[in-house]
Amino acid sequence: MYGMRVRRRLVISIVTLVVCAFGFAPPALADSTYSSQLLYFSVQVGPDRATQCTVVGELTIPDGVSAGNRAPAILTTNGFGGSYKDQIPMVQFLAENGYVGLTYSGLGFGGTTCKITLDAPAYDGIAASQLVSFLGGSEGIAFTDPGLTQPFPALDVVVRDSVDHNGAPSINDPRVGMSGGSYGGGIQFAAAGVDPRIDTIIPMITWNDLSYSLAPNSTGIITGVSTVEPGASKVLFASLLFGLGVTNPGVDGYVADPARLEGCPNYVSYMCNAIAQAVVTGEVGPKIVADLRASSVASYIDQIKIPVLLAQGQQDTLFDLNEATATYEALKSRGVDVKMIWHSWGHSHLAAAPGEFSFSAPDAETQYETGRFLDWFDHYLRDENTETGPEFAYFRNWIDYEGNAAPAYATSNTVNVGSNRDFHLSVDGALLPGGVPPVPGANTVITGPAGLPTGIEPLNIAPAGDIPNVQIPGTEALWTSAPMTDTMDVVGSPTVTLRVAAPGQPVVFAKVYDVAPDGSSTLINGLIAPIRISDPSQPVPVTMPAIVHRFEPGHAVRLAITGGDISFRGGLAGMPVTIFADASGPLQLPVVG
Repeated sequence: MYGMRVRRRLVISIVTLVVCAFGFAPPALADSTYSSQLLYFSVQVGPDRATQCTVVGELTIPDGVSAGNRAPAILTTNGFGGSYKDQIPMVQFLAENGYVGLTYSGLGFGGTTCKITLDAPAYDGIAASQLVSFLGGSEGIAFTDPGLTQPFPALDVVVRDSVDHNGAPSINDPRVGMSGGSYGGGIQFAAAGVDPRIDTIIPMITWNDLSYSLAPNSTGIITGVSTVEPGASKVLFASLLFGLGVTNPGVDGYVADPARLEGCPNYVSYMCNAIAQAVVTGEVGPKIVADLRASSVASYIDQIKIPVLLAQGQQDTLFDLNEATATYEALKSRGVDVKMIWHSWGHSHLAAAPGEFSFSAPDAETQYETGRFLDWFDHYLRDENTETGPEFAYFRNWIDYEGNAAPAYATSNTVNVGSNRDFHLSVDGALLPGGVPPVPGANTVITGPAGLPTGIEPLNIAPAGDIPNVQIPGTEALWTSAPMTDTMDVVGSPTVTLRVAAPGQPVVFAKVYDVAPDGSSTLINGLIAPIRISDPSQPVPVTMPAIVHRFEPGHAVRLAITGGDISFRGGLAGMPVTIFADASGPLQLPVVG
């Protein structure tokens, strides 16, 4: 990547002659091997750190690393519903590149006791902080048996720093970074927010504000993606995730730790209330919103001061690109060293494009993202003069390439790469370019009673599913452009401002489709924008999830506003919603080129 793969091979060949500024020689990488040890950690979390939890994990140490030849460390944990085992291929890859690795199961998962707290800083963040202390040489935390009777010796193979990132003198301070995706991405913010000893993080496909993730509203934005009130709950995703958490301990886990059954099974108490409200009413109340935001970096972004490489998925209907962008912009505004990658894959399509990334078989030479990640760690944890890549990179699925996916990535020194192209709404169903006057008038859609869907279409948990898109007549309004005469590349968030009339406070759903020459339409990446209209008398500005998409010649853009959606619980009251086409602002698409 950026010429550094060749440089790394040169370093390998002379590694025994090099001594880094931290006073350690990097372990030899040629034909490197490693040793692993299953460990159990006793951590204290929660108010006054009064709750004891036993965390299970695996420590991996490269051969040749010792007290006299120390190495930096990487701490990582599982995605939601997983365990420490999920990250073993990654820590083995890192060990082959000279890093000590510790992968562990998050609280409530994979053999670790205590309940799921959704990466709350006071629980998951504090637990991770104590694992940082272990990596820094603290005693009395690690054991070789689940009964915590056989202490593991103090670790003395990780490089140590003398001051933390607040500039304060520090003990048991390892040179350590964190990596991981989804739930294993959120924990990185929680840990870095409470522990200034952590040196850098690479959060992948994770959230900025859980209240937006689980009940998004595409209007009424306060800052980032946070909104005045929630929109519509993602009932399918929420139910799936909740079930994964409840069943994760299994019978044996609940028998061994009966306290996990009390109140809300395997969750902090508010989560049972949250799922009940989401399923029954389609939204969550202010207390639940506050609880969800307390487990979100949006609430403590000012505490993140270390370099951050964000990686977010274009095919992700759980944590969309807007969430990473909100985090990026908040960090950037404070001068934090932050860069961002928009890759092809995500929660709604977990298979990366060839040459992008692999959790099971990471390879820095053949995979664009893996190479970026290793360069990032080498730069910030080894102080090597490794390039960390462009400010912003995004994958283009219309580019042909072989091998490493680097040619498919466009790069920029700014996130805002597109210029708005306007498409005006006309009552006759047309999306018209600037200079063409729209036909004035209004279109009306009916919202579903009791928040029910108003048709069938692919589910947002698997938007590529072979399900037809069929809406009940009268429950959607469509506006479609003329076919493109040239390619049009859109990179960023579509926006539109609606003028409406309604007898209550309706919930509607905005969607952008690609319409092929044969008339078939595809919802771009399965992304949907719920809109809870609290005051129909006022303009309704809408910011939809960002996309990276090429409209080919002969294809058209379609904007749809529907009264319900099969993947969400909409507003409880069915009602007519009148949309004044000519009075609404244009659909704006950020176009590159």
